[in-house]
Amino acid sequence: MQTEKGGVLFVVGSFLLWGFMPIYWKHLEHVASEEILSGRVVWAFVSTFLAVLLMKNGKQLWSDVKELWSKQKQFWSLFLAAVLVTGNWFIYIWAVNHDFIVQTSLGYYINPLVSVLLGLFFLKEKLSTAQMIAFLLAVIGVVLLTISYGSIPWIALSLALTFAFYGFIKKNIQLDALRGLAIETAFIVPVAAGYYFFIFAKGQVAFLHGDFKTDLLLIGTGIATALPLLLYAKGIQKIPLYMAGFIQYIAPTMMLFIGVVIYNESFGKMELLSFSIIWAGLILFTVSKVYESVVTKRSVQ
Repeated sequence: MQTEKGGVLFVVGSFLLWGFMPIYWKHLEHVASEEILSGRVVWAFVSTFLAVLLMKNGKQLWSDVKELWSKQKQFWSLFLAAVLVTGNWFIYIWAVNHDFIVQTSLGYYINPLVSVLLGLFFLKEKLSTAQMIAFLLAVIGVVLLTISYGSIPWIALSLALTFAFYGFIKKNIQLDALRGLAIETAFIVPVAAGYYFFIFAKGQVAFLHGDFKTDLLLIGTGIATALPLLLYAKGIQKIPLYMAGFIQYIAPTMMLFIGVVIYNESFGKMELLSFSIIWAGLILFTVSKVYESVVTKRSVQ
């Protein structure tokens, strides 16, 4: 029981940090999104690589790389995962700094349902009646938002799709969270560093050309990326998956609150109706998963 409590604290901590992220990125809204992303990739790699060395896991990291290379399908799958999560990071940073925090919260609300859809198509998994209704409710909510906006909420859908596909790929690659992030960012570091050199040469860079606070925040993007992921990886091993499913809605709920209350983003009656329908779908989906887990546990016993 004590172990489970510790796991809950770690997972809650990770989603609280992810929930507060819009405030962090808003403090960098004067910096181009492309530079923030490049800095995030570079500093995430530096942070995770140093952490690996400090934990004396350098040999294990090298072993991971060699093992991945010996399994070419997994190697290139991880490369694709790295591209997807980098795209996800960019969309999220751009959206926050262009006043679309509410849409980012929508993206992470519907992400679990997109993951279910991937399982349905690619793994031939079957949905229960409750899960099918939950998915249909989410679709109705998104359609209502599309009618309300007059355009497809591409930010929310892009975030949900990129992160769902990222999770789908990572599910089949067994890697330590810290070393895995080091390898993933290593794939993208050459492009990120190259872009940094390019904007340095053109004199269009904010890093080391502005105030100390901006430099510190840009360097801190590495820790801001790695820390919640490591807390999640540490905690998820100690708690049931259905419990993590409940906890994960902390982050998009906080994003929604921050977008509407702190940054005064629009959230009218149509948005409230659409989100309410999606929330109903998520509640139905989560309750059905909890029921499945309980039944499975009893049958095993």
